[in-house]
Amino acid sequence: MAILPIVMFPDKILKQKCAKVTSFDRNLAKLLNNMHETMLEADGVGLAAPQVGVKKQIAVVDIGDDTGIIEMVNPEIMEASGEQTDPEGCLSFPGVYGEVTRPYKVKIRAQDRFGRIYEREAEDFLARAIQHEIDHLNGVLFTSKVSKYLTEEELERYGEE
Repeated sequence: MAILPIVMFPDKILKQKCAKVTSFDRNLAKLLNNMHETMLEADGVGLAAPQVGVKKQIAVVDIGDDTGIIEMVNPEIMEASGEQTDPEGCLSFPGVYGEVTRPYKVKIRAQDRFGRIYEREAEDFLARAIQHEIDHLNGVLFTSKVSKYLTEEELERYGEE
């Protein structure tokens, strides 16, 4: 596996809608493996393909709990409910954090690395991470949803509450 370079804002690929994946082959599996390793190395909880320069609907999420790695190919949100407002950051925006309001619970439909369709429900932080990555695949950046930017000190206080 390899650590991939992370694309930084304002690179234009970050604001573009990604193409659907149609080929479920070794190249896709290798990309998913490399994306997960890159995300862990960068201390992230999610990474979308455009963040590594690939304009395809591919994302990985791993929030570090018992849910494990979630690989999403061609994902779409089927249902969303509730509301949560919490800090978010992004590997493509180092040092930038802001409060973002998102649905508390989501149900998604996606494909795995073999092309099998699955559905999954998520709540709270996992739902937030999944929505953040799916936004990337549609060219939507978290900065467009920030209600208030946070300093490092404000972010640290958030964790203490």
